[in-house]
Amino acid sequence: MDSKRLAGKNIVITGAAQGMGAANAVTFAEQGANVVLGDLNIEGAQVVAEQINAKGNGKAIAVAMNVTKREDHAAAVQACVDAFGSLNIYLNNAGVNKPKMFMDIDDANWDLIMNVNTKGVLYGMQEATRQMIKQGPMADHPYKIINVGSILSRTTFLDVIPYGCSKHAVLALITGGAKALWEHNITVNGYGPGVVKTELWEQLDKDLVEIGMFKEEGQSMDHLAKTMILMKKLSTPDDVTGTASFLCSDDSDYMTGQLIMIDGGIVMQ
Repeated sequence: MDSKRLAGKNIVITGAAQGMGAANAVTFAEQGANVVLGDLNIEGAQVVAEQINAKGNGKAIAVAMNVTKREDHAAAVQACVDAFGSLNIYLNNAGVNKPKMFMDIDDANWDLIMNVNTKGVLYGMQEATRQMIKQGPMADHPYKIINVGSILSRTTFLDVIPYGCSKHAVLALITGGAKALWEHNITVNGYGPGVVKTELWEQLDKDLVEIGMFKEEGQSMDHLAKTMILMKKLSTPDDVTGTASFLCSDDSDYMTGQLIMIDGGIVMQ
């Protein structure tokens, strides 16, 4: 792995205590970046930060963060500036899902998913942009905002409609944000994972049994791997880090408004 690919980059990652967020934080730091790990689970984020700092490549700090609160995004940005001098990249990774069949969707389910996955991304984009504008344009490279979409940014399934709506909205924030923010030398891109073996998917598997989609835990992942994923295997957080690192690096400077799928061949573009 190129230990210098992200040298000098200061990056905020939301939802970084576990799963893809934690894997990205570790990878970015291994490539020389300084990272701010934001999460509701501050203890988990601190563990990841300690692991990063012990390796001695990039540096890391952890901050308590509820992405549905604008002030928490602003605080994470300020923590990045205070610790590392500036903000270069903001990765909106935090997300939540709670499957329900269509007629069982209620206000609590809808609001939870849309607030975290959509409002949380909007707040992150806006607060990052405020700081980037304050810093002024960089001479050689753009600032970068990266939003995590999903296969459900392109389609949706009958048991996760609010989540699909939220991830379609993330795609709109990528394309619309790219158009709105380029005047400030900011690019906006994203990536769309498929079925990733994380703590989130372990909980989803249980939820799908609870609502009657599958009879036993573990069946949902096996079913998706066999029937939907062209490569016939589930992904892990490490399958995502290469694309995320590319989007953070100077190699992606001439890209904006794009959502790259990392799904093993579920969605063909």
